[in-house]
Amino acid sequence: MNAVPTPRPGALQPPGALAPPEAVPPPGGAPSSVAADGDAFRGDCPGRTVLDHVTSRWGVLILASLRAGPLRFYELRDRIGGISEKMLSQNLRVLVRDGLVDREVEPTVPPKVSYALTSLGRELSDPLQSLIDWIATRTPQIVAAQRCHDLGTPES
Repeated sequence: MNAVPTPRPGALQPPGALAPPEAVPPPGGAPSSVAADGDAFRGDCPGRTVLDHVTSRWGVLILASLRAGPLRFYELRDRIGGISEKMLSQNLRVLVRDGLVDREVEPTVPPKVSYALTSLGRELSDPLQSLIDWIATRTPQIVAAQRCHDLGTPES
């Protein structure tokens, strides 16, 4: 059996040479040495990207909107006030890629596209809904604290 020598790290390779599998970054360009332990406090944790997707204003609202069941694109757009079609499309694409949202295309003319939570998305939607509920309940207190801060007066 002929063993293929593995070049030492940092060594130059001839043009066209194949990199060893551990040196080939996975799709998305992240190096294989990225922290895979889910520690979002580490700068190289892939979970940080997911955190950005999930906790963005639109990500939270899209995931919460799909809790009740599948929705068509225009239903999501109408449900989430203020989101542009471009932003909705971009965020749906990201959430589908992350495995949180499923995109189903019905073979009709024109095609009907609906979006639904995957099992991962359903699991995530409960704590997100709790966050939304907490914000709805505490918004008056937060707005009052903001007013006090802006006026330079202590909170009551």
